Amino acid sequence: MGTFVVGAILVIVVVAIIRKLIKDKKEGKGCGGNCNSCGSHCKH
Repeated sequence: MGTFVVGAILVIVVVAIIRKLIKDKKEGKGCGGNCNSCGSHCKH
């Protein structure tokens, strides 16, 4: 039972992170390797 709970929490966290990354990319907040589009915080 404990393994199932930990696994479910892990899946929820991973899905939330992926959704945020996709949302940021759609809004143009992600760098994506193009330093001209992400401003001064780009490290490429």
